[in-house]
Amino acid sequence: MVLDKVAAIERRYEELNEMMADPAVMADPARLAELAREQAEIEEIVGVYRAYRAAEAELADAQSLVETETDAELVELAEAEVARLKAEQEARLAQLQRLLLPKDPNDDKNVIVEIRAGAGGEEAGLFAADLFRMYQRWADAHGFKTELMSQSETGIGGFKEVIFQVKGRGAYSRLKYESGVHRVQRVPVTEASGRIHTSTATVAVLPEADDVDVEINPNDVRIDVFRATGPGGQSVNTTDSAVRVTHLPTGIVVSCQDEKSQLQNRNKAMAILRARLYQIERERLAAERSEARRNQVGTGERSEKIRTYNFPQNRVTDHRIGKTVYNLPAVLNGELDEFIEELATTEQAERLQALEGEA
Repeated sequence: MVLDKVAAIERRYEELNEMMADPAVMADPARLAELAREQAEIEEIVGVYRAYRAAEAELADAQSLVETETDAELVELAEAEVARLKAEQEARLAQLQRLLLPKDPNDDKNVIVEIRAGAGGEEAGLFAADLFRMYQRWADAHGFKTELMSQSETGIGGFKEVIFQVKGRGAYSRLKYESGVHRVQRVPVTEASGRIHTSTATVAVLPEADDVDVEINPNDVRIDVFRATGPGGQSVNTTDSAVRVTHLPTGIVVSCQDEKSQLQNRNKAMAILRARLYQIERERLAAERSEARRNQVGTGERSEKIRTYNFPQNRVTDHRIGKTVYNLPAVLNGELDEFIEELATTEQAERLQALEGEA
C-alpha cells in the first residue's frame, strides 16, 4: 500500500517536470511557482523512494549471487550484503511511512514565540532571557530571521515577558516542540549564600496567523494609545506611540511599545492577537478530537515541565522523551537539534501507531 502511494507520487513528480518545461507555463511566473512549490513538497518522498528501489535492485543481484555462487568466501560476502541491503530497505520503508503522514498545515509557517518568567523571582527573569538568546542563536544557525515584537524587562538583564517572531519556511515544524514549562537549577547571581535554586519559565510557540486564518471583528477590539516607557529612541518616549489592543470577547490584552511608529506597534500587537486567537481555536478543535491528541508530544498543551537545565551537573534533560545530554553550554548556545529530531521522531511514531490502531 505504501509503495503504491509513493509510486503514484513519483509519477506526479515526473508530470510536474514535464509541465514546468512547457513554454506556456514558463511564460507564466505565477503558474510556474505554483508547480514548483508542489514539486518541492514531494521531492523528499521521491528521493527516498528512488533510493529504496536502487537498494531493491542491488538486493536482487546479491541474492542471485548467494544462490548461484559456489565460492564459499564470495557467498559469505554476498550474504553480508543481503543483510545490509535488507536493513537499508526496512529503514527506507519506515522513512516513507513517516513522510506519508498527513502534514501539519502550520508546519511551514513563521512562528511567534512568547517567553514568560515563571516561579523564581528575578532568577526566572534571567532564565527567560537565557531562553530568548538560545532560540535566537538556533534561528541564526538555521538561516531563520528573528524580530523582537514586545518585551518587559526586569531591570537586571532579565525578562518578565519577551515576544519575538521567527521567520522562515518550516519554523513552526521545528520550534513547535519547545512549547511548555522549562526549568533551571543553578546558583543565581542574586544568591549570596551559594544555594542552588529552581526556577521556571514558560514558552509558547504559536504559528503566525494570516488574516485569512483569523477574522477579527473591528467592533470586538479596543485600541488605546499611550506614551512609551523605558529605553528607546528620541521619539519613542515623547509621543503617544505605544499601543494596547484589547480583544473584548476573550479579554486578551496585547501591548507593544518598542517601535517609534504607532502604526508599527499597532500592526505588531494585532499580529500577536491573531496568533493567540488562532492558537485558542486550534486547542479547542484538538480538545474536541480526542484526549490522545491533547497528550501528543510537542503540542504545548501539557502543563508539566518539559525540560530541565541543571547547571551543577552540566545536564539538560527532556522529560517527554527521557533524553539527557551533558553539554548545557552548547544547548543554551542554540544546539537544540538533537532534542528536536528525537521529539519529531517520537511524534511520528505515535501518529503511525494511532493510524494503525484506526485501521
